Amino acid sequence: MFIRPHRIAPGPGQESVWDYPRPPRVELVSKRLRVVFAGVTLVDSTRAVRVLETSHPPVYYFPPADVRMDLLIPNARTSFCEWKGVAEYRDVCVGDRVEAAAAWVYTNPTPGFEAIRGFPAFYPARMDACYVGEERARPQPGSFYAGWITNDIVGPFKGEPGTMGW
Repeated sequence: MFIRPHRIAPGPGQESVWDYPRPPRVELVSKRLRVVFAGVTLVDSTRAVRVLETSHPPVYYFPPADVRMDLLIPNARTSFCEWKGVAEYRDVCVGDRVEAAAAWVYTNPTPGFEAIRGFPAFYPARMDACYVGEERARPQPGSFYAGWITNDIVGPFKGEPGTMGW
């Protein structure tokens, strides 16, 4: 049985993930975004795209020119998203540190999601740090999800305890 959670009312300058659409929406992002792993900045971008879906914090996808693509190694894992299609995973490898299947890319996304074609995304929980502007993002709860939580995003968020049926 679906029990709709109590939406947290956003304050000034905040967004509620319960105002995000389903199916998800794709938006360009001009804020500076960074991903750091093993002391290396993997991503530094002001040209990212974010995907917004009901109950989920934003997931960011990055143009390959802004990503250390040489540190992303293809992994055999794939998954399927009902909205975006088949995701192909990448291991993040810096020196002796390897985080298996910590990034993914849609090489052939479904119609409506062409803007993320070939753009890697990263699980923030598996990176050392992810930043939106100068704020360090917190990972979306649960190991399956990859949203970036910042002070301007309010939930409750899918992935927290008791959210399996959402």
